[in-house]
Amino acid sequence: MPPLDVLVPVAGLALLDTLSPATIGITLYVLLTGTHAVARPLFAYLATVAVFYFTLGCVLMLGFGVLFQALEGLADSPVLGWVMVVLGAGMLGYALFMPTGSRRQRRPAALGTTAMIGLGVATGLLEGGTALPYFGAIGIMTTADLPVAVWVPMLAVYNLVMVLPPILLYLAHRLFGERLRPRLERWRTKVESSSREAMGWVIGIAGFLVLRHGVWLTGILEGTGISLSGL
Repeated sequence: MPPLDVLVPVAGLALLDTLSPATIGITLYVLLTGTHAVARPLFAYLATVAVFYFTLGCVLMLGFGVLFQALEGLADSPVLGWVMVVLGAGMLGYALFMPTGSRRQRRPAALGTTAMIGLGVATGLLEGGTALPYFGAIGIMTTADLPVAVWVPMLAVYNLVMVLPPILLYLAHRLFGERLRPRLERWRTKVESSSREAMGWVIGIAGFLVLRHGVWLTGILEGTGISLSGL
Protein backbone atom coordinates (compact mmCIF):
# COMPACT_ATOMS: atom_id res chain seq x y z
CA MET A 1 0.00 0.00 0.00
CA PRO A 2 1.53 3.34 -1.03
CA PRO A 3 1.78 6.10 1.60
CA LEU A 4 -0.99 8.70 1.66
CA ASP A 5 1.36 11.52 0.65
CA VAL A 6 1.82 9.63 -2.63
CA LEU A 7 -1.64 8.11 -3.05
CA VAL A 8 -3.61 11.34 -2.56
CA PRO A 9 -1.87 13.52 -5.20
CA VAL A 10 -1.68 10.63 -7.69
CA ALA A 11 -5.42 9.98 -7.21
CA GLY A 12 -6.09 13.68 -7.73
CA LEU A 13 -4.08 13.69 -10.96
CA ALA A 14 -5.92 10.56 -12.17
CA LEU A 15 -9.24 12.35 -11.65
CA LEU A 16 -7.89 15.32 -13.61
CA ASP A 17 -7.01 13.03 -16.50
CA THR A 18 -10.66 11.94 -16.75
CA LEU A 19 -11.31 15.39 -18.27
CA SER A 20 -9.40 14.57 -21.47
CA PRO A 21 -11.22 16.39 -24.30
CA ALA A 22 -9.82 13.93 -26.86
CA THR A 23 -11.22 10.70 -25.42
CA ILE A 24 -14.52 12.24 -24.32
CA GLY A 25 -15.00 14.03 -27.64
CA ILE A 26 -14.30 10.93 -29.71
CA THR A 27 -16.58 8.83 -27.46
CA LEU A 28 -19.44 11.30 -27.91
CA TYR A 29 -18.87 11.32 -31.68
CA VAL A 30 -18.98 7.50 -31.84
CA LEU A 31 -22.13 7.29 -29.72
CA LEU A 32 -23.90 9.88 -31.89
CA THR A 33 -23.15 8.24 -35.25
CA GLY A 34 -26.42 6.35 -35.08
CA THR A 35 -24.64 3.02 -35.58
CA HIS A 36 -25.93 0.24 -33.33
CA ALA A 37 -22.67 -1.71 -33.10
CA VAL A 38 -20.52 0.87 -31.32
CA ALA A 39 -19.29 -1.24 -28.40
CA ARG A 40 -16.46 -3.07 -30.18
CA PRO A 41 -14.89 -0.05 -31.95
CA LEU A 42 -15.33 2.22 -28.93
CA PHE A 43 -13.79 -0.21 -26.46
CA ALA A 44 -11.02 -1.02 -28.95
CA TYR A 45 -10.21 2.69 -28.98
CA LEU A 46 -10.37 3.09 -25.19
CA ALA A 47 -8.34 -0.07 -24.56
CA THR A 48 -5.68 1.12 -27.02
CA VAL A 49 -5.43 4.50 -25.28
CA ALA A 50 -5.20 2.87 -21.84
CA VAL A 51 -2.59 0.30 -22.93
CA PHE A 52 -0.57 3.00 -24.72
CA TYR A 53 -0.40 5.20 -21.62
CA PHE A 54 0.22 2.24 -19.31
CA THR A 55 3.16 1.13 -21.48
CA LEU A 56 4.47 4.70 -21.61
CA GLY A 57 4.17 4.95 -17.84
CA CYS A 58 6.08 1.70 -17.30
CA VAL A 59 8.86 2.84 -19.63
CA LEU A 60 9.12 6.18 -17.85
CA MET A 61 9.03 4.61 -14.39
CA LEU A 62 11.78 2.13 -15.26
CA GLY A 63 13.81 4.79 -17.03
CA PHE A 64 13.47 7.26 -14.18
CA GLY A 65 14.33 4.53 -11.67
CA VAL A 66 17.55 3.64 -13.47
CA LEU A 67 18.43 7.32 -13.78
CA PHE A 68 17.85 8.03 -10.12
CA GLN A 69 19.90 4.98 -9.06
CA ALA A 70 22.73 6.20 -11.28
CA LEU A 71 22.55 9.61 -9.63
CA GLU A 72 22.80 8.05 -6.15
CA GLY A 73 19.55 8.82 -4.46
CA LEU A 74 18.48 11.93 -6.33
CA ALA A 75 14.87 10.82 -5.76
CA ASP A 76 15.25 11.80 -2.10
CA SER A 77 17.27 14.92 -2.80
CA PRO A 78 15.96 18.48 -2.39
CA VAL A 79 17.46 19.12 -5.84
CA LEU A 80 14.65 17.13 -7.43
CA GLY A 81 12.21 18.97 -5.20
CA TRP A 82 13.37 22.27 -6.68
CA VAL A 83 13.00 20.83 -10.18
CA MET A 84 9.39 19.91 -9.36
CA VAL A 85 8.82 23.36 -7.83
CA VAL A 86 10.01 25.03 -11.04
CA LEU A 87 8.00 22.59 -13.19
CA GLY A 88 4.83 23.05 -11.14
CA ALA A 89 5.17 26.84 -11.13
CA GLY A 90 5.74 26.77 -14.89
CA MET A 91 2.61 24.69 -15.41
CA LEU A 92 0.59 27.14 -13.29
CA GLY A 93 1.97 30.07 -15.28
CA TYR A 94 1.21 28.36 -18.59
CA ALA A 95 -2.35 27.60 -17.46
CA LEU A 96 -2.89 31.28 -16.62
CA PHE A 97 -1.62 32.67 -19.92
CA MET A 98 -2.29 29.91 -22.47
CA PRO A 99 -4.65 30.75 -25.36
CA THR A 100 -8.16 29.43 -24.75
CA GLY A 101 -9.59 29.45 -28.27
CA SER A 102 -11.49 26.38 -29.42
CA ARG A 103 -9.60 23.52 -31.01
CA ARG A 104 -11.15 21.15 -33.51
CA GLN A 105 -11.43 17.62 -32.22
CA ARG A 106 -10.05 14.69 -34.22
CA ARG A 107 -12.81 12.36 -35.36
CA PRO A 108 -12.59 8.81 -36.67
CA ALA A 109 -12.97 8.46 -40.41
CA ALA A 110 -14.60 5.04 -39.89
CA LEU A 111 -15.84 2.93 -36.99
CA GLY A 112 -13.99 -0.26 -37.91
CA THR A 113 -12.09 -1.88 -35.07
CA THR A 114 -8.75 -1.53 -36.86
CA ALA A 115 -9.40 2.13 -37.61
CA MET A 116 -10.31 2.81 -33.97
CA ILE A 117 -7.16 1.06 -32.72
CA GLY A 118 -5.16 3.26 -35.09
CA LEU A 119 -6.99 6.31 -33.75
CA GLY A 120 -6.15 5.22 -30.19
CA VAL A 121 -2.46 5.01 -31.07
CA ALA A 122 -2.66 8.40 -32.79
CA THR A 123 -4.32 9.88 -29.71
CA GLY A 124 -1.54 8.56 -27.52
CA LEU A 125 1.20 9.83 -29.83
CA LEU A 126 -0.35 13.27 -30.33
CA GLU A 127 -1.62 13.85 -26.79
CA GLY A 128 1.14 11.99 -24.91
CA GLY A 129 3.51 14.93 -25.06
CA THR A 130 0.99 17.14 -23.26
CA ALA A 131 -0.17 14.56 -20.69
CA LEU A 132 1.15 16.71 -17.86
CA PRO A 133 -1.02 15.22 -15.08
CA TYR A 134 0.25 11.75 -16.02
CA PHE A 135 3.87 12.91 -16.05
CA GLY A 136 3.31 14.60 -12.70
CA ALA A 137 1.91 11.36 -11.23
CA ILE A 138 4.88 9.39 -12.56
CA GLY A 139 7.25 11.93 -11.06
CA ILE A 140 5.58 11.66 -7.67
CA MET A 141 5.65 7.85 -7.73
CA THR A 142 9.28 7.87 -8.81
CA THR A 143 10.42 10.20 -6.04
CA ALA A 144 8.61 7.97 -3.53
CA ASP A 145 10.84 5.06 -4.61
CA LEU A 146 7.90 2.64 -4.75
CA PRO A 147 8.57 -1.05 -5.47
CA VAL A 148 7.41 -2.48 -8.79
CA ALA A 149 4.68 -4.49 -7.06
CA VAL A 150 3.15 -1.19 -5.89
CA TRP A 151 3.57 1.21 -8.80
CA VAL A 152 2.46 -1.24 -11.54
CA PRO A 153 -1.04 -1.66 -10.02
CA MET A 154 -1.15 2.10 -9.38
CA LEU A 155 -0.44 2.80 -13.05
CA ALA A 156 -3.06 0.23 -14.11
CA VAL A 157 -5.72 1.77 -11.87
CA TYR A 158 -4.71 5.28 -13.00
CA ASN A 159 -5.32 4.37 -16.64
CA LEU A 160 -8.58 2.62 -15.83
CA VAL A 161 -9.80 5.75 -14.06
CA MET A 162 -8.66 7.85 -17.03
CA VAL A 163 -11.02 6.04 -19.45
CA LEU A 164 -13.85 5.60 -16.93
CA PRO A 165 -15.96 8.63 -18.08
CA PRO A 166 -16.22 7.32 -21.69
CA ILE A 167 -17.24 3.91 -20.31
CA LEU A 168 -19.93 5.56 -18.17
CA LEU A 169 -21.12 7.55 -21.20
CA TYR A 170 -21.45 4.31 -23.17
CA LEU A 171 -23.41 2.63 -20.38
CA ALA A 172 -25.73 5.65 -20.11
CA HIS A 173 -26.24 5.55 -23.88
CA ARG A 174 -27.13 1.87 -23.72
CA LEU A 175 -29.52 2.49 -20.85
CA PHE A 176 -31.35 5.57 -22.15
CA GLY A 177 -30.81 5.27 -25.92
CA GLU A 178 -32.18 8.08 -28.08
CA ARG A 179 -33.60 9.89 -25.05
CA LEU A 180 -30.04 10.85 -24.18
CA ARG A 181 -29.11 12.07 -27.67
CA PRO A 182 -30.02 15.79 -27.22
CA ARG A 183 -27.91 15.97 -24.06
CA LEU A 184 -25.00 14.15 -25.70
CA GLU A 185 -25.18 16.58 -28.61
CA ARG A 186 -24.94 19.52 -26.20
CA TRP A 187 -22.02 17.89 -24.38
CA ARG A 188 -20.19 17.26 -27.64
CA THR A 189 -20.62 20.88 -28.71
CA LYS A 190 -19.42 22.07 -25.34
CA VAL A 191 -16.36 19.78 -25.37
CA GLU A 192 -15.41 20.90 -28.87
CA SER A 193 -15.84 24.60 -28.09
CA SER A 194 -14.11 24.68 -24.71
CA SER A 195 -11.41 22.01 -24.95
CA ARG A 196 -8.57 24.54 -24.61
CA GLU A 197 -10.15 26.14 -21.55
CA ALA A 198 -10.65 22.73 -19.94
CA MET A 199 -7.03 21.84 -20.71
CA GLY A 200 -5.96 25.05 -18.97
CA TRP A 201 -7.74 24.01 -15.79
CA VAL A 202 -6.23 20.52 -15.97
CA ILE A 203 -2.70 21.87 -16.43
CA GLY A 204 -3.16 24.44 -13.69
CA ILE A 205 -4.41 21.97 -11.06
CA ALA A 206 -1.75 19.44 -12.07
CA GLY A 207 0.86 22.17 -11.71
CA PHE A 208 -0.36 22.90 -8.19
CA LEU A 209 -0.09 19.23 -7.19
CA VAL A 210 3.41 18.90 -8.65
CA LEU A 211 4.46 22.18 -6.99
CA ARG A 212 3.02 21.02 -3.66
CA HIS A 213 5.00 17.77 -3.80
CA GLY A 214 8.16 19.63 -4.80
CA VAL A 215 7.81 22.02 -1.87
CA TRP A 216 7.42 19.04 0.44
CA LEU A 217 10.61 17.46 -0.96
CA THR A 218 12.65 20.65 -0.54
CA GLY A 219 11.47 21.16 3.03
CA ILE A 220 11.40 24.94 2.53
CA LEU A 221 8.32 25.29 4.73
CA GLU A 222 9.81 23.42 7.68
CA GLY A 223 9.97 25.61 10.72
CA THR A 224 7.58 28.19 9.26
CA GLY A 225 4.50 26.69 10.91
CA ILE A 226 2.92 26.07 7.49
CA SER A 227 1.81 22.52 6.74
CA LEU A 228 0.98 21.04 3.36
CA SER A 229 -0.94 18.13 4.82
CA GLY A 230 -4.22 20.00 4.65
CA LEU A 231 -3.85 21.08 1.02
